[in-house]
Amino acid sequence: MIKVSNSLIIAFLAFTLSSFHPFYLGVTHFKLNSKSNTLETSVKLFTNDFETSLKKLNGKQVDLINGSNKEELNKLINKYLQTHLIIKINGKIAAFDYIGFEIEKDVTWVYVEYKKISSLKSLDIENTLLYDCFDKQTNIIRVETAAGEQNSKISCPEKTVKFSFK
Repeated sequence: MIKVSNSLIIAFLAFTLSSFHPFYLGVTHFKLNSKSNTLETSVKLFTNDFETSLKKLNGKQVDLINGSNKEELNKLINKYLQTHLIIKINGKIAAFDYIGFEIEKDVTWVYVEYKKISSLKSLDIENTLLYDCFDKQTNIIRVETAAGEQNSKISCPEKTVKFSFK
């Protein structure tokens, strides 16, 4: 009986203490759309963490959920992504068109698009999203093409991942 009680206490303490060490996770998904020759990209980040990084860039508080000036928020997010999500498509640096963002519960989805992508032989990604504020940040990267899906994970301070397609 005492062993069970001690086990329960240890389990309770481990669960309670784990809440003081949050995890930092982002997901970036690239999907090749062969009909429109675009690489559609979505980025999923926890809103409070993203606001922290945007505040650091902006020098003032950022509220993605209740922010009244969407145009200013879009410019800030675009500027942030320009320096923290850099890709090379088939060996050449690619620029994206910023589409926008939306809030879903406690996460923010950001959408960008790379145009005029007729073939995808290689994709080199430098993803440092939220590294500026969270040294335990992990970013999962998914790439989806007609041939299938490839996945990778990088954790701060790792910055780059490469994908090859045949």
